[in-house]
Amino acid sequence: MVKAIFPGTFDPIHYGHIDIAIRASKLFDELIIAVYDRPLKNLLFSPETRLDLVSQCFQKEENIRVMGYNNLTVEFCKSQGAKVIVRGLRVFSDFEHEFRMALANKRLDNEIENIALITSEMHTFLSSTTVREIAALGGNVSTMVPPHVENKLLESMKSFDESKKMDQHTSLRD
Repeated sequence: MVKAIFPGTFDPIHYGHIDIAIRASKLFDELIIAVYDRPLKNLLFSPETRLDLVSQCFQKEENIRVMGYNNLTVEFCKSQGAKVIVRGLRVFSDFEHEFRMALANKRLDNEIENIALITSEMHTFLSSTTVREIAALGGNVSTMVPPHVENKLLESMKSFDESKKMDQHTSLRD
């Protein structure tokens, strides 16, 4: 049985991620979507929210599990008995980043393979950053994310706008 890990922050998960996960799940006996909870970047959603949003996407997929992790990806792979790390490539600039990560992971554990799947053409423009920016500016993200993710984004943007107004009000008083 070959187990693979598809790691990421998924902030938020979008149709590009889902496409890669579904395709990878056809190649391996089990795919664990590993939601990283300690990235060195600012995130919109908490680890718990991201886990929930990702889990909802794959409820009907029998060989996909969703788990959180907070250590090195290769260490998480070993703890789960996974032999493969799956990554997605959208555009050429992704290749350099993914290539460096794959080499670093290989240095950390030579037994774990790295596989990159090329995104489907319709998703090449998608990134979580793009989705967040469009949502923050009031744009329509319904073709980029599942409905439950869109709803959470809209809810999050509304509360962000309200807190921003509150901050502006506070700064006016000072």
